[in-house]
Amino acid sequence: TGGTDNHLVLMDLSDSPVTGKLAENILDEAGITVNKNTVPNEKRSPFVTSGVRLGTPALTTRGMGENEMRQIAKWISKTLKDSENATLRAQIRAEVKQLCTHFPIASL
Repeated sequence: TGGTDNHLVLMDLSDSPVTGKLAENILDEAGITVNKNTVPNEKRSPFVTSGVRLGTPALTTRGMGENEMRQIAKWISKTLKDSENATLRAQIRAEVKQLCTHFPIASL
């Protein structure tokens, strides 16, 4: 990265018809939590945004690793590329739920 590494990724959707707000909503329907976020040289309203912020602590705390991250990235890509497909979102939500059963949240 040429700097300090951290757990956050900012996905720039500026060249996409999908806004940050829409991405946040449809990914939530697919069981994937992200936050809309502005990007450098933002062209959209801060209430709509051109990006989403992703973080990994909730995943790594559960014990997920590179393979799971790759799968989640595929789900994000499929969901955003077919943003009007509610059936796909429901299917991915079920797959996300199944993945999470293999990585339960540790009880305190």
